[in-house]
Amino acid sequence: MTRVLAINCGGTIASLGPTPTDVLEYLEEGQRLPLKDILARVPEVKTAADVEAVDFRNISSSAITAVDWLALRALIQERCRDPNISGVILLHGTGSLEETAFFLHLTLNVAQTVVLVGAQRPLSAIGSDAPMNLLNAVRVAAHPASRGRGVLVLLNDEIHSARDVVKGSTYRVQAFRSPDFGMLGQADGDGVHYFRTLDRPHTQGSPFARFSATGLPRVDIIYAHIGQDAVFIDAAAAAGAKGLVSAGFAPGIVTPPAKAALERLAASGLAIVHCSRAGSGRIAPRAYIGAQGMIAGGDLSPQKARILLMLCLAQGLSITDIQARFAAV
Repeated sequence: MTRVLAINCGGTIASLGPTPTDVLEYLEEGQRLPLKDILARVPEVKTAADVEAVDFRNISSSAITAVDWLALRALIQERCRDPNISGVILLHGTGSLEETAFFLHLTLNVAQTVVLVGAQRPLSAIGSDAPMNLLNAVRVAAHPASRGRGVLVLLNDEIHSARDVVKGSTYRVQAFRSPDFGMLGQADGDGVHYFRTLDRPHTQGSPFARFSATGLPRVDIIYAHIGQDAVFIDAAAAAGAKGLVSAGFAPGIVTPPAKAALERLAASGLAIVHCSRAGSGRIAPRAYIGAQGMIAGGDLSPQKARILLMLCLAQGLSITDIQARFAAV
């Protein structure tokens, strides 16, 4: 059978609550299972592939750091040297799943399909989405048509690109969506079906595929709101941020005091990326942004723009080159 490597990072999909009706308190009062116990609860995965289990760090997705990203990338790349492994699934908490997925989408230098999967309800809950999500993730990772599509995200029978997907609900099982361009495909009872491809560089074709830095620079996100001043902007710079992502009002604008502060920091050489807090739509490279030595974030969410900016800064790219990367990735 096809071999799929399963790596457990924890999260709801790896959790048990105190009762079958608990879908809230398991975060503090429940227990986290090792991967072998999770797989034992979903024996149907054996019909989809020969699954090899590896426990990475069984933690909440809110505790994931850049250190974990780098270690996880190294683990996947090391294990994918084995040509007999056709795909990888990564069990992950849903809170920050889209960020880990995008980091791996940009930096993994492997040919195998990598699928991130989570759940909105713990394994112990009535109506849990965890078993079907897990089974479908294995099916997608093992499917030949999944190759070459970059890092994928699988929840609620939907296959999304790590580049586009965001979590859009706290508790609903249909929490993940790709707002501007839609899902790549679906995992249904009759098989895995794809409807579109991603025309942007990723994994082996990414400019970061041979990324070798041992750390990532600090980049902070500044959220726009009525009455916003320069306090948090200046505090981030004073704390050592090498770049800032402005989650501005759509289409990427901020208040006059915040604008003046961002212009001042950009003039000093700090990398400033303009994004939107709206959750959909792109920030175009307007003349003002270029004239101020800033960067247009395109259609990336602020949290994904932060990851791309960290990688660009780690490579020592100029503002002009960073803008080119944002336009291309």
